[in-house]
Formats: sequence, structure tokens, C-alpha cells
Amino acid sequence: MSEITKDTDNEENISSKEYENLLDQYQFNAKEIVPGKIIKGKVLKVTSSHVLVDIGFKSEGIIPREEFTNDQKIGEIQSGDTVEAVVERSDSKEGYLILSHKKAVAMKGLIDLERAYQNNTWVTGKIIEKIKNGYTVNVGIKTFLPDSHADTRAVKEPKDLIGNTYKFKVIKFDRRSENAVLSRKLLLQDEREKRRRQVFEQLSQGQKIKGKVRSLTNFGAFIDLGGVEGLLHISDISWGKISHPSEVFQSDQEVEVVVLDFNENDDKISLGYKQLSPDPWENVEEKYKVGQKVKGKVVSLVDFGAFVELEKGVEGLAHISDLTWSRKTVHPKKILTPGEEVAVAILDINPSSKRISLGLKQAAPHPLEMLKQKFSPGSRIKGTITNITDFGAFMEVEKGIEGLIHISDISWKKIKHPSKKLKVGEEVEAIILNIDVEKQKLSLGIKQLEGDIWEDFFNRQKIGDIVKTKIVRLTDFGVFVEITPGIEGVVFLSELDEKKIEKPEEIFSVGEEHNAKIIKMNPQEKKISLSFRLAQLELQKLEYQKYVQSQDGKLTLGDLFRDQLKKIQPSQKPNKKEEKDD
Repeated sequence: MSEITKDTDNEENISSKEYENLLDQYQFNAKEIVPGKIIKGKVLKVTSSHVLVDIGFKSEGIIPREEFTNDQKIGEIQSGDTVEAVVERSDSKEGYLILSHKKAVAMKGLIDLERAYQNNTWVTGKIIEKIKNGYTVNVGIKTFLPDSHADTRAVKEPKDLIGNTYKFKVIKFDRRSENAVLSRKLLLQDEREKRRRQVFEQLSQGQKIKGKVRSLTNFGAFIDLGGVEGLLHISDISWGKISHPSEVFQSDQEVEVVVLDFNENDDKISLGYKQLSPDPWENVEEKYKVGQKVKGKVVSLVDFGAFVELEKGVEGLAHISDLTWSRKTVHPKKILTPGEEVAVAILDINPSSKRISLGLKQAAPHPLEMLKQKFSPGSRIKGTITNITDFGAFMEVEKGIEGLIHISDISWKKIKHPSKKLKVGEEVEAIILNIDVEKQKLSLGIKQLEGDIWEDFFNRQKIGDIVKTKIVRLTDFGVFVEITPGIEGVVFLSELDEKKIEKPEEIFSVGEEHNAKIIKMNPQEKKISLSFRLAQLELQKLEYQKYVQSQDGKLTLGDLFRDQLKKIQPSQKPNKKEEKDD
């Protein structure tokens, strides 16, 4: 006790003799003290080696400075502070009681651990270090906290726990060996369950409640309602379309939400944010009418069209077929860009299904209307062949405007396929035959550039003329013949021959050439009827006249008729049976 005596002598200037008199005055009796018992005292003074404590007895107690290394730093102790200690022994010579703060803390820790273990309550301790498979926690004595019990979730940064004081459950305790295993997770779960029950007891559908944004995910935001988290789905954040909840919220933000639904058994709470404001679809029919032209913003592009936002929460779809007047299928990305402001026409409104059909092309005049102002049927126009089909070719005359050149209008002469005359990418000239804005059709023709060969034919020929023809088709009612390229006529069965013919294919073949007499003409319908029979008789008559003129009158009339009758016998193709017999 030399150090404390020295310090005391220097600071108080009290002699040993005077101190002894002081002890006698207080009549100190060591029997009043129970060694090993925890007592409380008030700090009188902090010296370089000890802490002087008034414990309510006639003699003060002293606690070595090193006793305050675990739970309290010596620099933090001040005069007047209350400390706990255990009386170890008395030193009558020096007049002080020797106290241990460390033992008091350890004893109190053991008492708290045992009480918490038996009563399923909790103890308070400080996590002081990370060790293998867990942590060391000081609760008066050193205890073990397993990694799996450090938190309700896996701890990513163990250093964040070290140095912090928490409450723990005691899951194992042995008083003899003074070993204890703690769990912070079980305590957190218990506290969460208490808060959960409190929250669910107060919940009701449609209730407005405040909370804090805990985390943001692609599908929504988790809101802390006071220990219990509810899900605010991304579809319930805004009446308009958003890509991610972070466009509206940020972590730890205080928000007010609406309780949409909850299930205590499943521990689920569905929340809404957009429901705090009116649904814009409720009066959409009052704002928008079919045929109305409005402005909107392109919010997203998909393969089948573009979604256009007319106002916050109200979107419509412009189908790919309603984006452009062009017959070509063009991807929306080549026409529009997200964020672009566009003018659209309202095509249809369905409030019950919250759908509005929009048209981008309908908001602008049809290109054919503009073309009709510049050109009229009969005008010549140049363009590029864009597509060829079995029935014709499409020609782009202006950007976004295509016309059809039907196969029958490519050439006056019949062709099997448009590709025989035209190629994709080829620039050609055509005549505008018709502009039908209502049906959105533009009819073009190339053969008309040469003039109307039918009109020319009807001007040159007349009924009774004999013309050379070539059989092009055989039918049940006769044969079709080509008179000149592009001009065809029909020879009915009754006009094929003097002899009755029921099956033209037994007598005639495609490609045969025959003289025919024009017997009917219809310029309006461009129809011509001919006769092989009459042409044959006409030609025979002419031959007979020439023959008579060449004779000198020696033949009798009977001879002449016999010769002519031999010549006018109908020619007949041998049938297959006769050829086989030959």
C-alpha cells in the first residue's frame, strides 16, 4: 500500500499518526463488511494508480485502475460517479478496503446470465472481437456468439458489429464453468414478432399508413411499417409506366402508402402508392373522343407497335399497322424514338379494359390525298419497283406511296409472270389509272404508255373483215384466238366448221393458225366474235370466182360444181384410234 500511501501523503499532507487517530475516531470494525458481496460506492477521487470510493462505511475503498479496462475506460470516470465493486479484504494498517470492480462486473454478469437463461429473458453485452465461427461478447464475462446467431440475415461486414452493444438471448449457460452461448437473432425475431402482432392488430384495408423505404428491387419497394415490411409492387407505384421504383423513391425515404390487402398468417402486406391520387381512367371518356387528334409522348417501343402516354397514367397503343401508310412492315424503332412527342388520332377507347387504340398515320393526311392534288388519272409518273408478286408489281412513286401495276396492265401482250418484264429496284415510268383515297389504292399501268391498242383495232377493223388468227386456248364452248399481240377474240362451237363439232380439242390444237371472219365487235367491253366457218366459205367463194375468170368456157356448169364440192369438204384431224389402226 506504499503507492496509495505516498499519493495520499503528498496530496492530503496527513501524517501516519494523524491517520491512525482518524481511524480510531471512526471506530472502524471489519465485521461490518461481507467479503464477496457486490456493493455500490461513489467515486471520491481518481489517482494515478487507484480510484478512491466512498462505500458508506467509516472507511473508503480503493479500486486499482486496471480494474476498469473492459467495460469502462478509466478516463471516463469522474468524481461523483457510482461504481459497483466486491470487497476483497481490508487493510487496517492503511485504513482502506481493497475492492474489485472487475469481480463485481463478472458476478453481476453471471447473475444476469443465469436469470436470463432460466426466465427466457435477455442480457446486454458488447461485441468485442471476431473469432472463428463467431464473436466474443462481454456481458461481465466473455461469452460466445455464433455467426448463425449474430443477425436474422447473414452478416456481410462483421466489423460493423464489433464495438456495439446489443441485447442477447442466452441459449446455453453453465454456472460452474462460467460458459455461455448467446443469440442476437432470437432476440431480434422475438422483438420483430411483437412488433408484427402490434402492426397487424392495427391494420385495415384502405388505411393510410406511414413507413420508410427499406429496399428497392426490380419488382417493387419494401416499406418498413414499424418492424414489419410490406411490398409496394411496381404496378402500384404510379398510374403511369415506370421502369424501376428508383424513379420515384430512394432508400430510407419516409412515405405514406395505402394498405391494399394483408394476411397475417402468410405475413404479407400489399401496399399502394398511386391509390393516394385519383385514377385518371375514371373520366377518360370525358377527355378523349374517337377521331380526336391529341399529342402524346412515346414511352416504349415493342415489335407490334408503340405505347404513347397521353397523360400521367393514361397510355394508348399505336399498332404497327397504324404507324405508317406504307404497305411495307417497318419496325417501330425505325419510325419513332422513346421520349419523342407525337401527334396521334384516337381510334378506339375501352375504359373498362383501360385500353386506347391510337393511330400515328391517321393524324396526318393520307399520302394519296396529297398525290391526288398533284396528279390525276392519265398522268405520267416515274417510280421504283419495290416488290413483284404473281398478280403484279408494286411501284413506289413517292416516299411512303406505292401503287400496283396489275399483271394485265404491264403489257398488251399476255405474260405469265410480272418478273418477265420488271425487276425489283428498276426505275420505270407508268400511267396513273386510278387514285382511290377511300380504299387507299393507287392503280398504275405501263402498257397504257403505248396507247390503247383496242381503240386502234376497232378503228381499223370492221365486221366482215377476214383476219389471220392463232389459237391460244381451247374451251368447251369454243376456242380463243389471238388476232394481234394483246387483242384476242372467241370462236364459238357453231362457228368452227360447217360440220358440228362438240369437242374442239379433237379437231384443233393450240398454236394453229386459221383465217377467221369478224362477225361481232363490242368496243365498250372489248369483245370480238369470229367465225372459222364463214371465213372458209368466203375464201372458197373468192377462189371460185378467180377460177371461173381463168377458164375459157369449155367446162360445163356441172363439172364446176363437182370440183368445188370436193374442195369444200371440212378438214378433220385423225383421231388417236384411227392413227393407231393406220
